[in-house]
Amino acid sequence: MKILVLIKQTPDTESKIRLSGDGKSIEQGDIKYIINPYDEFAIEEGLKLKEKLGSGEVVIASFGGETAKELIVKGLAMGGDRGLLISNAGLEGADSLAIAKVLTGAIKAEKADVVFCGKQAIDDDNMHVGTMAAEMLGWPHVNVVTKFDLNGTTARVEREVEGGKVEVYDVTLPAIFGAHKSLNTPRYASLPGIMKAKKKPFDLKTPGDVGVDPSTLKAKAVIKGYKYPPEKPKGQIFAGEPVEVMVEKVVKLLRQEAKVI
Repeated sequence: MKILVLIKQTPDTESKIRLSGDGKSIEQGDIKYIINPYDEFAIEEGLKLKEKLGSGEVVIASFGGETAKELIVKGLAMGGDRGLLISNAGLEGADSLAIAKVLTGAIKAEKADVVFCGKQAIDDDNMHVGTMAAEMLGWPHVNVVTKFDLNGTTARVEREVEGGKVEVYDVTLPAIFGAHKSLNTPRYASLPGIMKAKKKPFDLKTPGDVGVDPSTLKAKAVIKGYKYPPEKPKGQIFAGEPVEVMVEKVVKLLRQEAKVI
């Protein structure tokens, strides 16, 4: 079975984001990139599935620049069998649809039987790519998956919905599944795994190599600019007066300034 895991590089949540002088881009110098955390759950589920089956291949794939390579290698260190990076050279501003087109091409080229990805990315929170790829392939897609069990070519999966409820689906492969954090606990890359990862097969390709014409990848959604969220006003501390006086002042502020009561 060919198991394809799609990952995305995202800024480390501890990175300090700085905007360029014109506000149209983000300064890259100080940003440390990590595997999108939800994608780590996808990697783990792919590895677990291979272990359950006793055979198969887990391919860790991404669309991005040179910095994405080391993150794919991290996935290989966790246990993946082969890495695949599709270069975004000249397509750095690609939107979700363009990215989905490229990854759809990769899924077809790899002849994947099942695809795992994170339920969403922590940087843009779009939750677009997995769904778009499934639509273009004509495959079933279930997102926010919290439980996965394969029986033959049918997967029974559970997903969280609002209100604390759970939906259960029986899905015939091939299909795409978006992993939630409660799906599993990702394993750490061991030292032997890290050493082996450097020797595992790694393919660097272009969109054209997976059957996608770059001229069809022009972004339909373009980011015009960024701005910092407004600073929170400083809080006020009331002290040194009778409680009833301080309460009266607080209530007055809540009514006249905050206008929440």
